[in-house]
Amino acid sequence: MADSFLDTPIEYLKGVGPKRAELLKKELGIFSFYDLIHFFPFRYVDRSRFYTIREIENDVNYIQLKGTIRNVQYIGAGRGKRLVATLSDHTGTIEMVWFQGFRWIEGKIKTGVEYTIFGKPSWFNGRFNLAHPELEPLIEAQASSSNPFMPFYSSTEKLKSAGLDSKGISKLMKNLVSSDRIDIPENLPFWILDRYKLMPRLSALTQIHFPDNPEIQQKAEARLKFEELFFIQLRLCKLKATREQKVKGFVFPVVGHFFNEFFKLYLPFQLTDAQKKVIREIRVDLGSGKQMNRLLQGDVGSGKTLVALMVALIAIDNGFQACLMSPTEILANQHYQTLQKMTQGLGVSIHLLTGSTKAAVRKIIDEGLTNGNFHLLIGTHALIEENVVFKNLGLVIIDEQHRFGVEQRAKLWKKSNHPPHILVMTATPIPRTLAMTLYGDLDISVIDKLPPGRKPVVTRHVYESSRLRIIGFMKKQIEGGRQIFIVYPLIKESEKLDLANLMEGYDAIIRSFPLPHYAVSIVHGKMKSADKEFEMQRFIKGQTQIMVATTVIEVGVDIPNASVMIIENAERYGLSQLHQLRGRVGRGADQSYCVLVTGDKLSADSLTRIQTMVGSNNGFEIAEVDLRLRGPGDLAGTRQSGIMDLKIANLVRDEAIIATTRNIAMELLHADPRLEKDIHQPVVRQLLFLSKKYGDWSSIS
Repeated sequence: MADSFLDTPIEYLKGVGPKRAELLKKELGIFSFYDLIHFFPFRYVDRSRFYTIREIENDVNYIQLKGTIRNVQYIGAGRGKRLVATLSDHTGTIEMVWFQGFRWIEGKIKTGVEYTIFGKPSWFNGRFNLAHPELEPLIEAQASSSNPFMPFYSSTEKLKSAGLDSKGISKLMKNLVSSDRIDIPENLPFWILDRYKLMPRLSALTQIHFPDNPEIQQKAEARLKFEELFFIQLRLCKLKATREQKVKGFVFPVVGHFFNEFFKLYLPFQLTDAQKKVIREIRVDLGSGKQMNRLLQGDVGSGKTLVALMVALIAIDNGFQACLMSPTEILANQHYQTLQKMTQGLGVSIHLLTGSTKAAVRKIIDEGLTNGNFHLLIGTHALIEENVVFKNLGLVIIDEQHRFGVEQRAKLWKKSNHPPHILVMTATPIPRTLAMTLYGDLDISVIDKLPPGRKPVVTRHVYESSRLRIIGFMKKQIEGGRQIFIVYPLIKESEKLDLANLMEGYDAIIRSFPLPHYAVSIVHGKMKSADKEFEMQRFIKGQTQIMVATTVIEVGVDIPNASVMIIENAERYGLSQLHQLRGRVGRGADQSYCVLVTGDKLSADSLTRIQTMVGSNNGFEIAEVDLRLRGPGDLAGTRQSGIMDLKIANLVRDEAIIATTRNIAMELLHADPRLEKDIHQPVVRQLLFLSKKYGDWSSIS
């Protein structure tokens, strides 16, 4: 194969060997020549530009200095131990500080020797310093710097101890691109290169690591971003086209008794135009003879569950079974109770299966599914267990789908001899660029309007020092007959600490809201399922006025009488999670409130998140800010290997390239659906290479 050079294991590169190879694999995931050459610099430094120490200012990002190290000493002990060296030039002195990797640093530093220093200055105790700067003797830097535009690579302490700091990695890269054996074939057809004036692949991979100048580096970067995004879009478009052509779907021609009766007699509120539009889109899918693979996006409280039920009724009307999988027992229980209430008297057989379901009930469910008497099964990951067998599963609905891994979802839709229709739902609004990349193989529907009568939630930011004001506000709301959520963070890295905070908060609430006038529920992830359900039911029935909880109530809790959401330590949450939590209130006709309680000192990002929440109820606006702040990773969940592992492209900054590459991918497949033309064989080779490296997506919905 033409890419055999790039397939070469990394240990065979000059300068690597077995020990360094193991470190590269463990620390950076570099297994082959391909992985190394696609390990791109994270910044470049013009080595011809040196600052003096006097020139350092607050708005300077990374700087390069030239000076002599005057003294080196350890300060502190234990965890507070640090190595401090003083650098001087003709304008002044600056301290350099290392908090780890002492042995490696000590081996590199000599007093009285001139060094080039590169790092990011920070202001501490009234003066600038440099934490963990990169340094090199001036003589060596001048000898090795044939090109002043120098790349810098990410490294780790373990790699640095093996001589693989940024400079060491750069040496390996030089060995790779100057190899006599180098063979990196073009993977884009000439007509694409010509239309977009893209640099050839080999030139781009060489210039991205060792650019002749900044302009060429930018052209190399543009070419490699285009290539990366193009092959993601091509694989997604090809997957979608292949599935539409080859995978036949059940035809649901009938809109019968259950759907029509529900629409006429049971509909809890008039459908919005957005809901009607989505149902029409889904009905077209179900009658097309193709397998439906549709993503339903809808902001919190927009009525996705009602749409899901009506789609399930269409499946049932056509003699098929349906299932709805949720990520948590609380959400599964909520769906079960909601749908049971909506359909009471309609004659639809709905059942619940979770990890807490008793053996005797499971046996009844198993029998009802296999003989076809049970219409709709709602549950958690328990639905994917091998002993859960359907007679004729025709529709799979997955709620908050980003929480499920690829393998989990695949097990669910393999429960039918024929691929069922798939409807995946999310209340996490996904920006257009991310949806185009994450879900490019799915058709997308959006519910962008709330049901009638819903008032926007009023959001306020309050500091912890205003605790008495918060308590007064809570008492006033409870006197008006409303209920209140108080949510505390529970983050895996410090569960014990956070659980203690939750219990302290619970005790404080009990003291502030004593019996018999007030009653308080508590729910957290360490409780048994039965205890959580008991506390939830007390709150749902109005037996308690306050629920103190962790983020287990983030999704799925629908209590119209709860009109206040108080989020403690709100600065510790991402925007998406804050928006989800706020969505637990505002479900009734009364005005609802979300109170974001924070400490007095907030980082710039935390302040941006809080201000965004206060200023907007629009989930898509919030998602755009969230994407800029955090990147796409947290929104992606465990979707498809190879999509989110972007090496050089950026889903926030490269929106235009994403749109261009999707259009060009669709154009190519329209002109050559089976990629049979000679001019497209470079593309075929790259697709085969990517499938081998990242796995085949063809069986993933």
